[in-house]
Amino acid sequence: MNDIRRTILWVIFGFSMVLLWDQWQIHQGNPATFFPPQKSATTTDTANASSSNTNPSKTTGESANDASIPMASVPAQDVPSSASGGVDQLPGQGIGQGVSSAQRQRVVVQNDVLKLTLDTEGGVVVKSEFLKHHDLNQTDQPFVLMDQSRERVYVSQTGLIQVAGGAALPTHKTLMSTKPGNWTLQDGQDAVSMTLISPVVGGVQLLKTYTLRRGSYAVEVLHTLENKGAASVEPQLYLQLVRDGNKPAGESDFYSTFTGPVVYTDAKKYQKAEFSDIEKNKQEIEKAANNGYIGMVQHYFASAWLLADGVKRELFMRKVDQNLYAVGMITPLGVLPAGATSKLEAKLFIGPQEEKLLESLYPGLELVKDYGWLTILAKPLYWLLDQLNLLIDNWGWSIVGLVVLLKLAFYWLNAKAYASMAKMKAINPKVMEMRERLKDKPQQMQQEMMRIYREEKVNPLGGCLPIAIQIPFFIALYWVLLSSVEMRNAPWILWITDLSTKDPFYILPLLMTATTVLQTWLNPTPPDPMQAKLMWIMPLMFSVMFFFFPAGLVLYWLTNNILSIAQQWTINRQLGVN
Repeated sequence: MNDIRRTILWVIFGFSMVLLWDQWQIHQGNPATFFPPQKSATTTDTANASSSNTNPSKTTGESANDASIPMASVPAQDVPSSASGGVDQLPGQGIGQGVSSAQRQRVVVQNDVLKLTLDTEGGVVVKSEFLKHHDLNQTDQPFVLMDQSRERVYVSQTGLIQVAGGAALPTHKTLMSTKPGNWTLQDGQDAVSMTLISPVVGGVQLLKTYTLRRGSYAVEVLHTLENKGAASVEPQLYLQLVRDGNKPAGESDFYSTFTGPVVYTDAKKYQKAEFSDIEKNKQEIEKAANNGYIGMVQHYFASAWLLADGVKRELFMRKVDQNLYAVGMITPLGVLPAGATSKLEAKLFIGPQEEKLLESLYPGLELVKDYGWLTILAKPLYWLLDQLNLLIDNWGWSIVGLVVLLKLAFYWLNAKAYASMAKMKAINPKVMEMRERLKDKPQQMQQEMMRIYREEKVNPLGGCLPIAIQIPFFIALYWVLLSSVEMRNAPWILWITDLSTKDPFYILPLLMTATTVLQTWLNPTPPDPMQAKLMWIMPLMFSVMFFFFPAGLVLYWLTNNILSIAQQWTINRQLGVN
């Protein structure tokens, strides 16, 4: 009976690990590793995608009757394109003195941590570079998040639309001009600003002022509207992030994190959608709110548009073009009489998912750092890891320290589990002899085995429950290490120069495999031959994946293995078990 129970437990444990891995992959927005679903037809090449594919006529116009799109949509014919009213045909009036001539170009504004490239066609952010985070492949180059190139489409756009149709207003396709100035933060400066000015379109002139403050990834974007026409207008401001549906470069097939659009509101909290859901129009998000943010998330980095609480906004996610998707919001600006001016300030966050930074910008923004369903455990573990790093000043040793603290916290639980395993190992020769002697009498074998367990005061399941209680904590720590951008570019010792990438010489994975084998040897061998084989095969099978894991994750598991072996070996010695 106990043999059957043990076999069932081993099978359930192994299959649960496989299912847990696959469900985690799916939860993070990626195909399952072991049971992958059919691939969606949304992963076509984006080499031919261009900015002309991302105008409001497609993000908020062509499907105005679609329930997932705000009803305050602008008809497609009202939006200027490069073919009609675009680069060459926009009027030049209303620009004013001291403004450069209207000529499409790319301009750069930067502070000490962030460098933005803007297209004067619409004042669109077409490239963002992080000056404190280098590219993993070209370490002498800054990491690029937003980009508009043959390899990547990921941009930030804003513009105006009318409440009920009418004349077109300045959009992200309207050619703008820049006020001259120095757009690079200088020593002694706290902030640097760039202003782009549109011509008068539909009687309205739009000014966009991008302000970057020292040390900040939150860009202040002030939209100033001047009604230079003879009649009142009722404009709305849209803010959106557009990107292709491809995975970030360098993502491993053995682990992955969510990539895609998100929406946050006080009512429904954090809502995310996979690109495949948007492709099928199956995304479920709140459609209207007066708080929250919209964002685009990928491993370690994110972008988000934020408006002040109390400002009404309509929220949307939708497909823009083939393998191109948008998340955004539209906010009404009210009636603007002739000669009047209106202003609205938004924040555009483009930066790393540093938890304390995100929390300081907006409550709930830290959720873009996705810990999954164990957030309640992951957040305090991250806090403890961060406190250790403040003392040690090395993320690698901080990981080691955190694992040590967890093992100390669960010392007595582990002691009970290992003592039970040691007793099982001690009586194993007696059980094996009995099984061989009674192999033709299964019923008597089970009765005799129960007698041995009873006399020796051994519970065959005594080692399972204490370990099972700890599993959620170690899974939560796994997600903390996988999600924390602080691991990126963080050295540990000698050959480990980046905890977010795999060990270049596979030393840690080899040690991990060796400790797994040793730990398996210390455990009692199941009396059933099939169970014994599974006991060796399954740990080795899962060890293979660690050769492709980030070094920080392998270091965490290796430390846990070494401490577990030390405790188990000590208990075995105390009980006289070899």
